[in-house]
Amino acid sequence: MKTRPFRYLTLILLLIIAIPSVIYGQSRQRTAKTQKSRRIENPGVIQLFNGKDLSGWVFKLKDPSVNPATVFNVRNGVIHIKGDPFGYMRTKNSYSDYKLHVEWRWPAEASNSGVFIHAQTPDTIWLKTIECQLQAGNAGDFVCMNGATMNERQGNSRMVRKMAASSEKAVGEWNTMEITCKANTIEVAVNGVMQNKATGISDTKGYICLQSEGKDVEFRNVFLTKLPASERR
Repeated sequence: MKTRPFRYLTLILLLIIAIPSVIYGQSRQRTAKTQKSRRIENPGVIQLFNGKDLSGWVFKLKDPSVNPATVFNVRNGVIHIKGDPFGYMRTKNSYSDYKLHVEWRWPAEASNSGVFIHAQTPDTIWLKTIECQLQAGNAGDFVCMNGATMNERQGNSRMVRKMAASSEKAVGEWNTMEITCKANTIEVAVNGVMQNKATGISDTKGYICLQSEGKDVEFRNVFLTKLPASERR
C-alpha cells in the first residue's frame, strides 16, 4: 500500500516532463507546415539577385580590356554599377510571361541606365532588346534596340515615350520599376504609376539586363514572378 503514492507521484512527474516536449514538437510541426504553405503560395518567384554576389549573371563591356568586377559589384547587399564603360550585366537564363520587380537609385548624381527586356543573344553592345528606360526624368520610356519593335513605334524613331509625367524620386531615394511581360505585351509602372505599354512586340522571350551607362547606379530586390497560365493570354 505504501508504494502506490510513490508510483502515482512518479507518474505525475513523468507527465510533467513529457508534456512540454509534446507541445514543443507540435509547435515545430505547425511552424514547418506554415513555412511549407508559404513556399507553396509563391512557387513562381525567382530571385535574380541573391543579395550576396552576382552569380547567375554574365557581363558585357564595350571595352573588353576592363575587368567587369571593377564595373559590376555587390556591397552591403546592393548591386553597384559604375556606369563607365558602357555595357550591361545579363541573366544566364531567359524568361517569358512574368512580372519583374527592380529597385534602383542614383547614389550621388542623377544619370542614365536601363532595364533590358527580352534581350537576344549573341551578346553585342547593341544587342536586340527592348529597353525600359531609367534615364533620370525619362524612366518608363521604351527604346527599341537593334531591330526590336512594337506597334507603338512610329517611323524611324527608336523611342516610345512614357504616358505620364515623371514619377521618379529624388537622388539618393529608392525607386521601384515593375515590368509585366505577358504574351506580346509589356507594361511598365514606376513607383506605382503606369508609365507605358507596348503591344505586338517582336520577341516574347529573352534575357534580362541591367545597364552600365553614364555614372553610378545601384540596384536591389531584383526578382520576377511567373504569371499563372490563366494570365498568359
